[in-house]
Amino acid sequence: MRVTIGLPVFDAERYLERTLESLLAQTLSDFELVVTDNASTDRTEEICRRAAARDGRIRYHRSDVNRGAAWNYNHAFELSSSPYFKWAAADDLCAPTFLARCVDALDADSGASLAYPRTRLIDDNGDVVRDHDDGLALDSSVPHERLRRLVASLGYAHPAYGVIRADALRKTRLLGAYPSSDYVLLAELALTGRFVEVPERLFFRRLHPQMMSRDVHSDAEAATAAYDPQERTRFRAESWRLCAEHFVAIAGAPLPALERLRCGLVFAEVGGRRYADRLALELVALVRSALRPTALRS
Repeated sequence: MRVTIGLPVFDAERYLERTLESLLAQTLSDFELVVTDNASTDRTEEICRRAAARDGRIRYHRSDVNRGAAWNYNHAFELSSSPYFKWAAADDLCAPTFLARCVDALDADSGASLAYPRTRLIDDNGDVVRDHDDGLALDSSVPHERLRRLVASLGYAHPAYGVIRADALRKTRLLGAYPSSDYVLLAELALTGRFVEVPERLFFRRLHPQMMSRDVHSDAEAATAAYDPQERTRFRAESWRLCAEHFVAIAGAPLPALERLRCGLVFAEVGGRRYADRLALELVALVRSALRPTALRS
């Protein structure tokens, strides 16, 4: 089996059948599709079991409780055994040649940790909204230069839905149970190897009101609960944590000490500029909360 596709789902009935169709229609047929269901309460289980009965490449695993998005994504990878791995979201679509083109790119570049195609954004009905260029072909052989470009350019984390070399992914901490942990995961992968961009638009990212990434920006509490339902912290310094997690990733990277230092300096420079406003706002909020202790106990 060349590729494992991990499809984490939770109450995904609205788009799930179309997503399954696009994954099962890949021209590279040597793959398995591992579906991890986080205790869905809608028709998700029925849809998945029916699809698995029709196609032997599907393995369906259902959790008895909702353990959060991070656990579900990581569980999908833990159940895989192929040399290449791809996460898929239940609301996105892939062109038929997605797997084949990305696998070819990784086969041709042993120093690459990840290959991803260009993106086309679609709406709730599947109509094209616009083309999107991630611009994250990290082709430098120097880890700190790859990190510099990633941190400066990363917007949508679409490359996380590319095809990843499983050995590279095992060197990371996978997804953390906090918002924007995919940024940290991509940083860890960038420290491991190059990112190859396939020049065709083979990934169709669906934008819709229920997408989880919108919660990260509009409702911090809802976003945190989606990643980890057990999280009950009142004050959340998400940007401070995100920066701290990058430094932890750099400290643990399998790199020479001097290169780790260079990576740390690069993130301090580029990440400091990128997150400065958010860090300041969170610091002000922390000071205010400290001056109003009764509000925290209410």
